[in-house]
Amino acid sequence: MTNRREFLKQAPSLMGLLMSIPALAQPAAKKSIVLRSSWQTVNIGDIGHTPGVLALLEKYLPDVEVRLWPSSVGNGVDELLRRRFPKVAILKTPDEQARALNECAFLLHGSGPSLVARKDVERWHKETGKPYGIYGITFPGVYSPDPNASVTANPLDVELLSNARFALFRDSVSLAFAKANGVTSPVMEFCPDGAFAVDLQNDQAALAFMKQHGLEDGKFMCVIPRTRFTPYWEIPSKKTPFDATRDARNQAMKEHDNAPLREAIIAVVRQTPMNILICPEDETQVKLGKEILFDKLPDDVKPRVVWRDRYWLTDEAVSTYRRSAGLFGLEMHSPIMCIGNGIPAVVGRFAEQTSKGFMWRDIGLGDWLFDMDNEQDISRYVPTVLAMAKDPKAARAKAAQGRRFVEQRQRETMGLLKKTA
Repeated sequence: MTNRREFLKQAPSLMGLLMSIPALAQPAAKKSIVLRSSWQTVNIGDIGHTPGVLALLEKYLPDVEVRLWPSSVGNGVDELLRRRFPKVAILKTPDEQARALNECAFLLHGSGPSLVARKDVERWHKETGKPYGIYGITFPGVYSPDPNASVTANPLDVELLSNARFALFRDSVSLAFAKANGVTSPVMEFCPDGAFAVDLQNDQAALAFMKQHGLEDGKFMCVIPRTRFTPYWEIPSKKTPFDATRDARNQAMKEHDNAPLREAIIAVVRQTPMNILICPEDETQVKLGKEILFDKLPDDVKPRVVWRDRYWLTDEAVSTYRRSAGLFGLEMHSPIMCIGNGIPAVVGRFAEQTSKGFMWRDIGLGDWLFDMDNEQDISRYVPTVLAMAKDPKAARAKAAQGRRFVEQRQRETMGLLKKTA
């Protein structure tokens, strides 16, 4: 039997033998990817892109290290992301970003209104030569005031999308446009917006607000107003100059676009037990909600309508939406986050919002998509919202169908990333 002294004499040679075996010599390096996302923080939907994709990566690629390369994580978003994803490094300095280019094996451009970070994708491609992919964007993501004008694709976008391992689009119109304009990535498919996967929560804040205003679980609906163009000039942090042309369009269409929402509020309050919460998706809609919706309601309706008088972050909004009976309005990402959490949601869209709204049709919820430039669509808006309020069970079943389709595509697209990255 080998005694302790003899074992210690043999230990160095034994260790040398073990270290000569590659699998035991050192742990395999963890694969790492860069997520280029987080475009801005004045809109809970733009915030939502990032935690949605991070949640998918956490679920489907648990062994991959993820580093977030953001445009903006101010306004409390940095803390929000760190609470939910403590292992994700947030690259804020040029040195951190340069190190990620050197160390990471793959770059994933997250969901957005266009190829938002084209310059950074180009830098990755030229400086590293390593693979990258595009996950759920609208393309080309531009608006022309002339309905007869032909929209052309940016040649750099076409080149970058073509060189991507996969180019995934969040609506079928974008996918068709990319194919028609010469994008030749080997994989081009529909991919739901990353914000469908948001699982953030701030139950404490949501419940406190609901209690303060007499809102009960499943007994209220949310509504979000909107103007044709987001008036960024009203947000000091954006430092956006006043745009007289866009403001004129907003003022001309504000009543036309939001009147159906107001009529739906009146119908729901007068014909069902549901209450209403007027809430914002971006900072400018706090004031708009009071001006265009609440202040113009009949006196018998107002007592059962709550106007949220301040902006909120994505976690509190989602915790509130989960407790509602549904949401309607003229925004896109609050409905996305609702469906992702099984809550019914109606989308109103118009030409200025480009093609992103058509994803509702793509996920099987075309009956809940309304073109506010089409009077026939507008005529069925109030009846649709009212039906949702009168039969919450049926509305949730319909929302669940859309959610199942989204989750199937999430599995498939994350499987594609897993094979590629």
